[in-house]
Amino acid sequence: MKNAFKLSGLLVGLSSLPAMAQNGLETIGKPIPRGLDFQPAATELARGMQSLDWMILIVITAVTLFVAALMLYVILRFNRRANPTPSTFTHHTPVEIAWTLVPIVILVFIGSFSLPQLFNQQEIPKADITIKVTGYQWYWGYEYVDHDFAFDSYMLGHPATIEPDLRAADADVTAFVLTDAMRAKLTDAGYNEDEFLLATDTAVVVPVGKTVVMQVTGADVIHSWAMPAFAVKQDGVPGRLAELWFSADVEGVYFGQCSELCGKDHAYMPITVKVVSVAAYDAWIAANKDADDYVEVERFLTN
Repeated sequence: MKNAFKLSGLLVGLSSLPAMAQNGLETIGKPIPRGLDFQPAATELARGMQSLDWMILIVITAVTLFVAALMLYVILRFNRRANPTPSTFTHHTPVEIAWTLVPIVILVFIGSFSLPQLFNQQEIPKADITIKVTGYQWYWGYEYVDHDFAFDSYMLGHPATIEPDLRAADADVTAFVLTDAMRAKLTDAGYNEDEFLLATDTAVVVPVGKTVVMQVTGADVIHSWAMPAFAVKQDGVPGRLAELWFSADVEGVYFGQCSELCGKDHAYMPITVKVVSVAAYDAWIAANKDADDYVEVERFLTN
């Protein structure tokens, strides 16, 4: 069960038609050119974190404008020309009380909103689905704990996904390089050209609206499983098992990345998550439990 392309590539070779891995699913969570905002929030965690970010942005903008205005006033009011004889006092009790209490009030106000978000992330609810995630140099391993089913996930274009015996066109593919042959490989797998370095040969498939708990660890060095659209990020430390959780409420395809520098191929360690209907997920699990290799999700989205 090393990669999904063994199966999908064989079907492509036999039919000469692209196996559209995104059939029925919209690609939602991925970087966009000149993007400055967050990715669309697909979980309650993400909506809470994004709301907190905007609230803090308003607070720090107000503080910055106030301090800038105060500095401008001091410069204009107390420069040598406007105030040739400066005062010599060293203490002003009301001002000292104000600059102590006001920051405390601001920090307490921010904390009253940020701590609930932190607790919401760290308090792991009862799982509907448990998936163990292991970071390797430089790919991910996934084990569906409740279903005795596991697979490895490589970036599409990693040497492990280039198999001329199963897909003749792979003979022209150069690992990690976006050539015309690589573009064709992405298309055959159902991905767009701008998803190069994001798409994986095998995707994590989860049902919409269900609580998913990811148990994250590392096999060699520290890795980090991060999915921006879900607002989750957890370091995978060798010898330790940490947890994160999410409940995605929008069906679609989402991309993440290893977010802890883990060696020379750190940049080639993406994450693909497909959120599908409960029926599609159940059918996918049933097929993979008895399959010799990973079965891609699209065949259950079009039935």
